[in-house]
Amino acid sequence: MTATEYVPIPARLDFDALVPAFARVVNQLDEAATAELDRVGIEPALRELVRLRASQLNGCAYCVDMHARAARRAGVTPQRVDAVAIWADSNLFTAAERAALDFTEQVTLLATTKVPESAVTAAVAAYGEEGAAALLTLVIAINTWNTIGVTTRCWPTAIRRRD
Repeated sequence: MTATEYVPIPARLDFDALVPAFARVVNQLDEAATAELDRVGIEPALRELVRLRASQLNGCAYCVDMHARAARRAGVTPQRVDAVAIWADSNLFTAAERAALDFTEQVTLLATTKVPESAVTAAVAAYGEEGAAALLTLVIAINTWNTIGVTTRCWPTAIRRRD
């Protein structure tokens, strides 16, 4: 193998083939979250930033790749996509986006954080109760996908020459 060859990461389980009914339900969960976000008017760009940040925290290579590309397609600048990993130290995010990203981190890391009241309060202040609840559905959905992806590695990250 040369220095320019990518290292293949083998799948552990073919999740979609092994539990197709469950895989369909997870997809329906994601669709339901998207419908709630549509209903409350949360923009696609923010959705992808939330998905990207949760996926970074969970270490899901497939989802990080997919949601970074989706964020750019939704109009997020490459600089902001790159800065999601360090959003708390970046001036590239609005107060409302920062509330959503903090909420995402607190929920994603809930075993450690216990989701402090301040994160929920900030999300409600920025998006209202329905918006905060819709954001929660998105974080639940992406964390479910991340759990599947990290555990099974069933979806390889595609190698692209261009985005």
